[in-house]
Amino acid sequence: MVLNSNDMVHLALLSFFKGLIVLGIMLFHAAYTVYAERKIIGRIQSRLGPREVGPYGLLQPLADLVKLLTKEDILPKEADRFLFKLAPLLLLVTTIVNLSVIPFYPDFIIADVHVGILVILAFAGLGVYGVILGGYASGSKYSLLGGLRSAAQMLSYEIPLTVSLAGVILAAESFRLGDIVEAQANSLFGMNLFPQVIGFLVFLICAFAETNRAPFDLPEAESELVAGYMTEYSGFRMGLFFLGEYISMYVMALLISLCYLGGWSLPPWMLSLLPILKEIPPVLILLVKVYFFIFLFIWVRATFPRYRFDQLMRLSWKVLIPLSFLNLLIVMFFKLLT
Repeated sequence: MVLNSNDMVHLALLSFFKGLIVLGIMLFHAAYTVYAERKIIGRIQSRLGPREVGPYGLLQPLADLVKLLTKEDILPKEADRFLFKLAPLLLLVTTIVNLSVIPFYPDFIIADVHVGILVILAFAGLGVYGVILGGYASGSKYSLLGGLRSAAQMLSYEIPLTVSLAGVILAAESFRLGDIVEAQANSLFGMNLFPQVIGFLVFLICAFAETNRAPFDLPEAESELVAGYMTEYSGFRMGLFFLGEYISMYVMALLISLCYLGGWSLPPWMLSLLPILKEIPPVLILLVKVYFFIFLFIWVRATFPRYRFDQLMRLSWKVLIPLSFLNLLIVMFFKLLT
């Protein structure tokens, strides 16, 4: 279909406003995920969490934002000025771009490209440079060690993460996330979780490593590296690193929900058992799945101790990569049978 100039302008404006909506909602979610994390971990550890700013501490994210915006922006003497300033922006921008190809509803997506998963994997790979450059450009040994750990960790875990997604792509015969959701809705089980449980578990573990979350938070490792790659950052720039990390959590939670749990759809057998579920809006179904995985990210952080670096590498290369290829072989075998 050939579009004239008016249609192109209309589509550009529509995509722009969709992007603003998604970005605004995601920034709000990221801010209050920090609040929820502090509250949940406080409950797990028999503490109260934030409660002083506003009723029940609900204005704490706003207070944190004001503090970050007004805090002095320190630039270390030995730092590479250009890379030091570029690193947090690179991490944040590559994370936000991923939101543009993720469908939140069958008809609500900013850029409906046919290779959505490849775009997400490509920008996830670019986001690694933000962490590495942040550690390198700081001129600090703690930051440099955090950057080196990040390079080894993220590159190692991107391999099993990508191979586990290959099983999903093969089952749906498409790189488009909308097609993957539709393929699950039309399948026997209604979601990829059951036939690809190995791939699901591999992807879930890799999601923790890709977002630098506990027990894979070695790039930060407060007890060893004083915060790792962001040790020398302060004020607003440090806030950008944290914002990128929390948006990455939502990107991974959305990917897991769309690729393995059927996205905004529910399995036919579940709808037949509970017909009332048909009345639930699709967006709400997707949000419940995403919130579950966000809670899981927080729960794991409060429960499991940090891995040693040799354990981290061994888990990736000797366990997760073979399991991801096993999952892919199983999917290929069943595709041949059908």
